[in-house]
Amino acid sequence: MSRELLQNVRVLDPVSESDRIADILIAEGNIKAVEEKIAEFPADTEVRDCRGLILGPGLTDIYSHSGEPGFEDRETLESLIQAAAAGGFTRLAILPDTSPPVDNLAGLALLQQYIRNFPPGRPRLYFWGALTAGVKGQQMAELGELVSSAVVGFADGLPLSNPALVRRLLEYIQPLGKSVALWPCDRTLAGNGAAREGAVSVRLGLPGIPASAETSALAGLLELVASAGTPVHIMRVSTARSVELIRDAKARGLPVTASVTWMHLLLNVGAISGNSKDAGGKNALTASLAYDPNLHLEPPLGNLSDQLALIQAVKDGVIDAIAIDHNPHTYEEKTVAFADSPPGAIGLELALPLLWHGLVETGEFSALELWRVLSTLPAVCLGQTPATVAPGVSAELILFDPKMSWTVDGQSLKSRSANTPWLGQKLAGKVVQTWIN
Repeated sequence: MSRELLQNVRVLDPVSESDRIADILIAEGNIKAVEEKIAEFPADTEVRDCRGLILGPGLTDIYSHSGEPGFEDRETLESLIQAAAAGGFTRLAILPDTSPPVDNLAGLALLQQYIRNFPPGRPRLYFWGALTAGVKGQQMAELGELVSSAVVGFADGLPLSNPALVRRLLEYIQPLGKSVALWPCDRTLAGNGAAREGAVSVRLGLPGIPASAETSALAGLLELVASAGTPVHIMRVSTARSVELIRDAKARGLPVTASVTWMHLLLNVGAISGNSKDAGGKNALTASLAYDPNLHLEPPLGNLSDQLALIQAVKDGVIDAIAIDHNPHTYEEKTVAFADSPPGAIGLELALPLLWHGLVETGEFSALELWRVLSTLPAVCLGQTPATVAPGVSAELILFDPKMSWTVDGQSLKSRSANTPWLGQKLAGKVVQTWIN
């Protein structure tokens, strides 16, 4: 039907700071009314009792990976969109590390051609333009050419090791008015590491990555931002010391925003051992998942102190948003030794239910706080107007059932890949409907 009345639904709207039980009337793709009780409505309206369900603006992901073009066995744009919709994401920004990469107009046009014939009502895809040619970190891409196109901003999604190049990029991009996202990581310090350096990595026999691989690169980046004055989004914050550096930078007025990936809030390096004592009792996975290659992430899962600092930083606003960094890999790629596996895991369909039960139901976050850092603030970081739940605006909404039970397996997942440590587990929480006008 073209008209729907959702009754007794819990409405979350971070834009208006509202968390209330209300009725909402949606007609022809637009929000017509949001009231405590809607008594009068057209006769052909579909009426639904939504007690226990949560309605909020669609979620926004700042950065994720697409397999297509080049790695369609991992993920296609079609399966990526389906996974995003299933997870409640109505906006999705894709990193440029495809093959060919999005480092020129031809690469961007190829992606736009793929999605041009997708039917309406699908999540909106946005594309990051590459900072460097071939996403190789050696020379500047055709930024002036890309800025006139539909790129959401510029990001390689990989560390840039040449500070002189970073400086030139920031100086060149400043007048272009586009978002810039950088991942601070010193590859020489990280070496061939596979887990966060510390007692757990030593006991597991895994090569460690020191926290200084991130913090030293971040300190240098913040100095360049202070010099150039160009706004920068800091990707994949994963250490307690990085939180301190970003807090200080914001206090000094530097134009920076930051994000943490969702798994770094729920897990720490102790999960790799499968020992709840190693994980400090903080959302540890079961022992059967010890050395699970799907826990091999980049940056690596932090120590317990890092996890706690990241959670607090999101609550305090030092870290602005939660990113998904959905990174699909095939079964064959991940069915190897932990340190030999490619880093990354899927997350679009899992993030909302797991964050809800891991942070909201435990009392770490309020429902509105979680929705703000998954929906409103990620859109702001991308330079977009966030979705809201208000009369007279287009409907960009999701309906979430926090109690609906489902099993994470190849049948239920819309993503083409299933590289997640939660594979085979039963979860509670599912998006049951999406509206995108």
